[in-house]
Amino acid sequence: MRNIMFHAIVLFVTLLLCLILPDTGNASDGIETAGNIIQLVLPTGAVGLTLSNHDDEGFIQLAESGILTLGISYGLKSTISETRPNGGQHSFPSYHSSISFASAEFIRERYGWNYGIPAYLASSFVGYSRVESKQHYMRDVIAGAAIGIGSSWLFTTKNKTWNVRAEVGNSFYGVGLSHHW
Repeated sequence: MRNIMFHAIVLFVTLLLCLILPDTGNASDGIETAGNIIQLVLPTGAVGLTLSNHDDEGFIQLAESGILTLGISYGLKSTISETRPNGGQHSFPSYHSSISFASAEFIRERYGWNYGIPAYLASSFVGYSRVESKQHYMRDVIAGAAIGIGSSWLFTTKNKTWNVRAEVGNSFYGVGLSHHW
């Protein structure tokens, strides 16, 4: 029961931080809005995967990589004075990209490429949306991606538990079990 309460509190804090930190309400177009939303969905999805798999170790690894990602990203934003393409402040690195790619790399490393490919595609779209909306230069997005991937790479190990997933084909429905050795 204590584990469930801990996970619920951390999930609530994660969601609250994701909602408070990015400026999703001021998006100027559909691509920017979609990127802002996906940037929230990726870490929330990663938390959801750890909870649904009862993966306490993975949850801790995700939290560690998230803390490092945020620390490096905000540290660089506050010390490097780069102007955004739209004239705004604090361009380098892209926070949206760093947190998105940290989530994608965590998902890939912990749960495999079946989950990792869609996560990386989604995080790449987030990076694209930041450049397209003139919030960041490509170098900001690349730096954010490197920070996120590196942070998760440092802390994340393969999931060593059994995973259950739905199997659906043209003529069958079933349940699949997988295990990383």
